[in-house]
Formats: sequence, C-alpha cells, structure tokens
Amino acid sequence: MATRRTKAKSTAELSDAASASWLLLIYKVPSDSSRARVAVWRELKRLGGFYVQQAVCVLPDREELRAGMEKVREKVAELGGSSVFLTLTDVDDDARDQFVEGFRSQSAKEYAEIVEECETKFAKEIEFERFRENYTFEEAEEIRQDLEKLRRWLAKVEGRDWMDAEGKDLARAKVADCERLLEEFEADVYERTEGKI
Repeated sequence: MATRRTKAKSTAELSDAASASWLLLIYKVPSDSSRARVAVWRELKRLGGFYVQQAVCVLPDREELRAGMEKVREKVAELGGSSVFLTLTDVDDDARDQFVEGFRSQSAKEYAEIVEECETKFAKEIEFERFRENYTFEEAEEIRQDLEKLRRWLAKVEGRDWMDAEGKDLARAKVADCERLLEEFEADVYERTEGKI
C-alpha cells in the first residue's frame, strides 16, 4: 500500500532532482493552424515539459532534454513559427518552487491516470471476459498487449518524474496487480483449452 509523504520535500532537499539550471522555450506558431499548435504541444509534453504559460515551456537542463528541445525548435521552424531557447541558471526560489511543483503535479496526475486505467479498463476487461467465458488464447494475448502498454506508459512517466512525485508506488502496485490478474486469467485459459488441443 502506498504511503503519503508527511511533508513535501523542500527545494534544497531536491538538489539531485531539481536542476541547477533550466531549459526554457518560448515559441510562436501560426495562429491559423491548430495542427501546428497541437504538434508542438504534443512533442513538448512527450519530453515532459511544464508549461509556465501559453507557448512558454520549461524542462530541467539535461543533455537528452536539450537535444529534444532542439528538435522541437526545428519542428516550430518547419511549421512556419519562431522560437527562443534559453538556459536559465539564476532562478529565484519562487520560480524554482513553481517549476518543481509543476513537474510533481504533472507526474502525479499521470500516475493517477495509470492507476485509473488499471482499475477500470484493465481489471474490468478481464472481469468481462470471465463473465462471457471467453477463455481463448487470442483474448489472453490481446490483454497481454494491454499490459505491455501499461508497463511502457509507467516507464515513460517514471522517466519524466524528475521531482519525486506522489503516486509512483501506487501505480507500480496497480500494474503489478494487473500482471497477477492476467496470469490468473492465462492459467484459466490454459486449463480450459489444454484438453482440447
């Protein structure tokens, strides 16, 4: 069972997680193209970017994120837009706290979505297939693919969780529960079909 932190970590305690410097991207894409706005937004969110305000995104200063920001800038240019890319090294405590809490909030929300997906869609799917008595290898394979998607999603969220957000342990536990549910379902599929092979 996941436990709540009794006290949020301070910025000083996050010295390993919170960057000494930050990457800031300010961009503009043609206002008549929602496709362009969505394409840039999607790429920045995929990197784990935190929007300080519209078209102003920040990330911790890390080599792989710097390279990702450069690719986003190329995309902005391809879409007919413009951008300014800055490295912020002297960030006041209020802004740093806003960044840290913004990243924590984003990751916590993603962990909560994984938990919801496990509890609603995944568990309910197995329950439904049991109700229908659909004990087939094909169904078990399809559900296993859903489990792999959950695992990949969790790995991506963990990879972007630079600020130690709440919810990671619960999300891990729920994905492990899904694996257990699937193993039980697969065992039942085997038992019901083994004699027919």
